[in-house]
Amino acid sequence: MEDLDAGATGNLPEFSVGEISQAVKRTVESNFERVRVRGEISRPMRAGSGHIYLTLKDDSAVLDAVCWRGAAQRLSIQPEEGMEVIATGKLTTYPGRSKYQMVIEQMELAGEGALLKLLEDRRKRLAAEGLFDAGRKRPIPFLPAVIGVVTSPTGAVIRDILHRLADRFPVHVIVWPVLVQGDAAKDQVARAIRGFNSLPAEGGPMPRPDLLIVARGGGSLEDLWAFNEEEVVRAAAASDIPLISAIGHETDTTLIDFASDRRAPTPTAAAEMAVPVRADLIARIAEDTARLTGAVTRRLTEGRTVVSGLARGLGDPVARIEQAQQRLDYAGGTAQSRITALLDRLKYAVDRPIPSPAEILAQTRGRFDTVARGLRLAPIQRSIADGDRDLTRLLRGAGSAYARRLKTEEDRLAGLGKLLDANSFERVLERGFALVRDESGTPVKSAAETSEGQAVTLRFRDGDAAAVIGATSAGPSGGGGKSKPRAKPPAQSSIPSTPDTPTQETLF
Repeated sequence: MEDLDAGATGNLPEFSVGEISQAVKRTVESNFERVRVRGEISRPMRAGSGHIYLTLKDDSAVLDAVCWRGAAQRLSIQPEEGMEVIATGKLTTYPGRSKYQMVIEQMELAGEGALLKLLEDRRKRLAAEGLFDAGRKRPIPFLPAVIGVVTSPTGAVIRDILHRLADRFPVHVIVWPVLVQGDAAKDQVARAIRGFNSLPAEGGPMPRPDLLIVARGGGSLEDLWAFNEEEVVRAAAASDIPLISAIGHETDTTLIDFASDRRAPTPTAAAEMAVPVRADLIARIAEDTARLTGAVTRRLTEGRTVVSGLARGLGDPVARIEQAQQRLDYAGGTAQSRITALLDRLKYAVDRPIPSPAEILAQTRGRFDTVARGLRLAPIQRSIADGDRDLTRLLRGAGSAYARRLKTEEDRLAGLGKLLDANSFERVLERGFALVRDESGTPVKSAAETSEGQAVTLRFRDGDAAAVIGATSAGPSGGGGKSKPRAKPPAQSSIPSTPDTPTQETLF
């Protein structure tokens, strides 16, 4: 028996932990590649990476789920605690924890999913028509005289609105009773909005409201559906009277809220938006009255002070008037004197005889002669003569300076020429020296630079001669022939020099 158990165990395949985890993962994913799971969301958590981790549960089991960042951005709803949803995706495993989980790709509300989809499609279509544009919305009047309320006449909503209006600022309220739930509610609400707008502005049997409030209490999505109907939304958008929507509680949102001019979270809040607080207005008016009275009083006091200061600066008005009158008398006397003198000059000018043209011409000629005598050429001629003398003197000085400078430069140039000629190597050749050059024409400066049989050129005062180092010349020396090399001279030569034997110093 023991041998049988050992043999059976030895036939079982052996897996590593990773291999068995992958095998389970493939099995689960292949069998649950596309599933829809309905459950309640628990512990939703959005990670910093954008992924959403949550748990789907019902009364008997719990399923871990994850929604990757890309899919999470495309979700039509955001997961919240306690929300019942239908999640679409696939099942997989997480080998690191030996757990299985669901990868969510889509999510919708369970039960209300189709209704919410219809609501979202309608909202997008009406928004595309421009019914929800901010430019269509009108401001709410500050203090409406008449307010029209569209709501149920028997519910708590109308009592809350009337009570709140009475507490804040009592105004004339007209209630148009309608159903706020059911199939007939949408027609009645739309008819009430259009009915208020059709009232004449003046002279009608009923005053036209300055503001409309469409209100209803809280409820489920189905209960509030009448205010999502297209007919109601279009009536609210077309209303010429500013409209406040107050449907449901603060978390409830309907399509009429987008089309209205102002949305209130509750009916009571709509009443608070409609009118200000009367006591606050009275207090503000009293405060503004006191401030205005104080400002006017201060302005009058300041004006009185300024007038008093100006009065002190002006002095006695009677004295100032008397002084002005005295100045006027003096000015009148001076003006009379000036007028008399002017009249005398005019009378003298009229009585004086008019000179004849000949006399006027003679006087003009006399003035011209006087001016002509002052115009003489002698001063101009003297200036010209002085200028000629100065120019002659300057030219003579410039010629002398130029001659001296030229003689100085000639002497300097001659000295430089003599110095250059004295330092020329040709002068050295005239003293009996010779210049030795190799085949390339480079001067040979020492005997160490020569070699046996090397061809050189000897430059004398009167010409060049070719020579070979260490070679013996067969012919007489002359220009263009090879010269006999000299032996090393003894320390003291025993051969006396004769006038016919030229002396030649060695360059080596």
